[in-house]
Amino acid sequence: MSRDEILDNITLYWLTNTATSSGRIYWENNAVGNKLAEIVIPAAVTVFPGEVYRPPKSWAARAYRNLIYYNRVDRGGHFAAWEEPDLFSAELRAAFRSLR
Repeated sequence: MSRDEILDNITLYWLTNTATSSGRIYWENNAVGNKLAEIVIPAAVTVFPGEVYRPPKSWAARAYRNLIYYNRVDRGGHFAAWEEPDLFSAELRAAFRSLR
């Protein structure tokens, strides 16, 4: 990301006063730990190298009992749709192709 893109993103949070509310999900999920309800709907996981949490396939399969797609890609991060829109949309298409 360019310096201007980073500053645009920071400015958006600053001017709309939403930095705290955007981080709230991380604070709320911190207390949950590993005791989550079982997720049985079809799920797809793409692991981006710039993301903080990069689960191995065995962990993803344990969390999502109906894991229909798992892939590791070589670029992208927390804002993958913004950083790598073509790769992100290709992953979405590949992930849910089996549900057609």
